Amino acid sequence: MIKLIASDLDGTLLKNGAQKLNPKIYDIIRKLKEHGVRFAAASGRQHYNLKLLFAPVKDDIFYIAENGSLCICNNQVISRGLIDRDLGLRIFRAVRERGGCHCLLSCESACYTDSKDPAFIRHIQEVLHYDLRTVDDLADVTEPFLKVAICDFAGTDDIEAYFQELFRDEIKVVTSGLIWIDFIAPNANKGTALADLAAHLGIRPEECMAFGDQYNDVEMLQFAGCSYAMSDGAPGIKEYAVHTTDSVEDVLEDFLKKLGGIIS
Repeated sequence: MIKLIASDLDGTLLKNGAQKLNPKIYDIIRKLKEHGVRFAAASGRQHYNLKLLFAPVKDDIFYIAENGSLCICNNQVISRGLIDRDLGLRIFRAVRERGGCHCLLSCESACYTDSKDPAFIRHIQEVLHYDLRTVDDLADVTEPFLKVAICDFAGTDDIEAYFQELFRDEIKVVTSGLIWIDFIAPNANKGTALADLAAHLGIRPEECMAFGDQYNDVEMLQFAGCSYAMSDGAPGIKEYAVHTTDSVEDVLEDFLKKLGGIIS
């Protein structure tokens, strides 16, 4: 019996660059909860942003934010992953040296950038609706580093190869959506966060369902006993899931029908 469902956002619940969820998902989440099945939003996005996206049900779900670097259950942080500060500073320098891309540092209280590009700042504040603070130099941020993300509006192919070459022996570098790559703290990913959440709730892996479309979802898909890769996801991602689908909502509606739930 499935008791916990975790879904990625961008490219999974948010299709084709959408920044608002299909309102149907809120009713689905409420019905799932009525049947004892809980939902977790699992994303590279900021916790603050996830709460905005899921505002109608924000107190009914769990959060796996920052690609698993922050896991929150009932307003309690149950796990966090941190990037070594010296490594973070070297990543910041490498971004400046390469040029043509923008760096976003995620901390628990907010995210920070030292980019001066108005289009990037507008994208973070007005499109993604992140709680963003601008600084002259990311090295001035004294909070622990949860995640470092790099944005290239031209796509991730070039920057992923470049930063993989520099840092893959020290930290995991993964694509996260179409224009982002993320540096994730050692031993922190959506899979470890989902495992921590499931253990906290007394739920076994075979009682979990997960949805994802990118390589930052791999560990989560592998952990869950029932997993779905999006049919239009990253090349090869289907190899890590049991099933494929075009729609999370369709799968969950079918699941609810089997439980006797009805979506109005």
